[in-house]
Amino acid sequence: MRPAAATLTAKISRARWDSPLGAMLLEANETGLCGVWFEGQKHGPDARNWPARSNSPVVRQVIRELTEYFDGRRRHFDTPIDSSIGTEFQRAVWKTLRRIPVGRTLTYGELARRIGRPTAVRAVASAVGRNPVSLLIPCHRVIGSDGSLTGYAGGLPRKAFLLALEKSICD
Repeated sequence: MRPAAATLTAKISRARWDSPLGAMLLEANETGLCGVWFEGQKHGPDARNWPARSNSPVVRQVIRELTEYFDGRRRHFDTPIDSSIGTEFQRAVWKTLRRIPVGRTLTYGELARRIGRPTAVRAVASAVGRNPVSLLIPCHRVIGSDGSLTGYAGGLPRKAFLLALEKSICD
């Protein structure tokens, strides 16, 4: 998902960062993060020419926070997210995702109920899958109604790793 038109007029900074789960692509403007993706993930950008470093304070902040997260020293992210990304419906879903506590999960059906759209489970799942700010908007915390790990654009092995990491942070 590319940023909204208002975001496109701002200066965009991009960087590639090597996480414990593989290369991550980071995109920000002066307002905040526009994207955090695993390289090659579904719905991610084509980043063949992205630089390895960025002078953006937002990008530097998210790299510091992601490092602390993967080291098990961070539960919450403080890096600002550009509030203009996504549609109104997607933003409602993503806002609710950010309320799922570290170490906890939620089903797609419960997420749909929490945004007041109990019959919109498929639309909610689509919005979750289009989340452009992985980890900071914790779409990996959403699971199937039977408790199974389903539908993670970064791949189910990464989803399992992230949930195990968060469980260990909370223990």
